[in-house]
Amino acid sequence: MYSNILRHPGPTPIPKKVQLAMSQDIISHRSEEFVKLFRETTNRVKPIFGTKQEILLLPSGGTAALEAAVVNTVSPGEEVVVVSIGAFGDYFVSICEKHGFHAHVLRKPWGEACTAEDLATFLEPLSNIKAVFVTYNETSTGILNPVKELAKVVREKSDALFIVDGVSCIGGVPVKMDQWGIDILVTGSQKAMMLPPGLAFVSVSDRAWKVIEENETSAYYLNLLSYREWAQKGMTPNTPAITLIYGLFAACDLIEAEGFDQTVARHELMKDMVRVAMKALSIGVLTSDEYASPTITAIMAPEGINLSQFLGHLKKQYHLDFAGGLGELQGKIFRFGHMGYCFPSDILQAISLIEAGLQDFNYSFEPAAGISAAQKVFLEAQKK
Repeated sequence: MYSNILRHPGPTPIPKKVQLAMSQDIISHRSEEFVKLFRETTNRVKPIFGTKQEILLLPSGGTAALEAAVVNTVSPGEEVVVVSIGAFGDYFVSICEKHGFHAHVLRKPWGEACTAEDLATFLEPLSNIKAVFVTYNETSTGILNPVKELAKVVREKSDALFIVDGVSCIGGVPVKMDQWGIDILVTGSQKAMMLPPGLAFVSVSDRAWKVIEENETSAYYLNLLSYREWAQKGMTPNTPAITLIYGLFAACDLIEAEGFDQTVARHELMKDMVRVAMKALSIGVLTSDEYASPTITAIMAPEGINLSQFLGHLKKQYHLDFAGGLGELQGKIFRFGHMGYCFPSDILQAISLIEAGLQDFNYSFEPAAGISAAQKVFLEAQKK
């Protein structure tokens, strides 16, 4: 039985160290042992978020954390701005509309980032905006929004909270929550944090806590004030995902051993390797180099090839598993995840198997062109 080579933008491969950590005996979430585990683990996550604030752990997927960020800060009838550049930006729109909030939506074509100028122009005629919601890394298109610059615009143009979905990138990209002026930052376990699905992370600024304290939210399970109260005790209000927190502690070991700056550099390198390989194979990528994601690349269907058949063949014949496109990009792109427990050697393996699949489909290219191009980028990086 061959192992599946998972190159999805989530869930992502789990390190053996993390798997072993999660196999430990379960403990009570009201025990002294858990309090110690919770406090030590959440403190170790803070540098990854670039914050001194508490890291709240929700036993949920990332979408629940997005909803928590919305319903704890906004009341029905209030106005918000949502920046949407793809499917996951639309999640914020759906959540806001579901709860009766008036969402002004800044939409960009799929494959484009939202620039500081775009946001400044959009905010100019608006007033009384409670919050601005932005996706840092758009998983459906492989775009990394310039969050640092967008945060600055929000501060200059409004009194709104700046709330960021970092689900598919935190742990693999630089972020300075406190320094940049991010009020709420969320992520999920199954992406760059190298864990299975089921754990969400939320961090909240002092400024946002004041808003939350004054907001009349109807949330019960997702009430962040309750999570803050229990976090001060080293616990969670409800039963947490204890095994995932064991795993998170081990994942922090791996990140600290590599050094977080090196982790970020590794993701940048893998991005460059994928992009140059596709160019060498005359296969397009959806995004510009300027805003390309370090954690996922959206790759156009090779010319003359039925993408669904090609991806199915790669999985069946070579056990290489990519994600297809979403929404309007379904059938037009596939998504190559290179985040978390993924290394340049994994990129070379995947490119080699893509080339094998292209040969099976009689696609015209110079043999080993993609591999050679990626190897060159990798070897040049080793010299620096």
